[in-house]
Amino acid sequence: MGWPGSLTHSGGFPIMALNPGGFGLFRTIFVNLNILLAFLTLAYPRVVLSILDRSGDLAHKVARLWGRWILASAGVRVRVQGKENLLQGGPQVVFSNHSSYFDVFCLLAHLPIQFRWLAKEELFRIPLFGKAMEYGGYLPIDRSNPRRAHRSMVAAAQRISAGTSIVIFPEGTRSRDGKLQEFKSGGAILAIRAQVPVVPVAIIGTHRIMTKGTLRVKPGPVEIRVGEPIPTEGLSQKHREDLLSRARQSISMLMGEG
Repeated sequence: MGWPGSLTHSGGFPIMALNPGGFGLFRTIFVNLNILLAFLTLAYPRVVLSILDRSGDLAHKVARLWGRWILASAGVRVRVQGKENLLQGGPQVVFSNHSSYFDVFCLLAHLPIQFRWLAKEELFRIPLFGKAMEYGGYLPIDRSNPRRAHRSMVAAAQRISAGTSIVIFPEGTRSRDGKLQEFKSGGAILAIRAQVPVVPVAIIGTHRIMTKGTLRVKPGPVEIRVGEPIPTEGLSQKHREDLLSRARQSISMLMGEG
């Protein structure tokens, strides 16, 4: 067993890293307490900033700090390939694979664009966390019944058309084995309705850091690979299955599965 070791960093945030060879339980407790501490420390400023800046851009920058704080405390090092494929001058719908809670922290900290999450409406009911999401400009999807789901999808598409980029996990839930699951159609419906490109993103390494079904945290490297945008201009909803297939194939290839 080793003692807590040398300084490491993620995105320029130095912090004492734990030796990868031991203290797994201690590291897990340490990281999960940091997640809570970082949230409690930054949630209130984020809400205040969102009130002062209705665009949500300042709040997103605070969330980016939160993501870097968590990654640094966990000893996670992130590298991004293909940043040039992200659109800097207009909205896009980013599709990403999802196998760990750490996917959220990695994208927040290292995706170099202003974006908002597309999230299920239930998350907005969580005290403080829900308010932080609401004031941060995140887009709720109400799946309680078809009529409400349709209304929330229309509202989300209007936000995207007006210039808001969003990130979505089209699998709908975390993959237990780290392999890519089938995609749900909501993201394709939004991208086509808003007539904005889909940008495929693969996150590699987070499944090993925190696997679904456990809070155990292991340090290690993560790679984010950004693929070429898939245009939706001129597509209608009858093309959504083809769009989903293209996006899934692109992410699969970026992951090295294809």
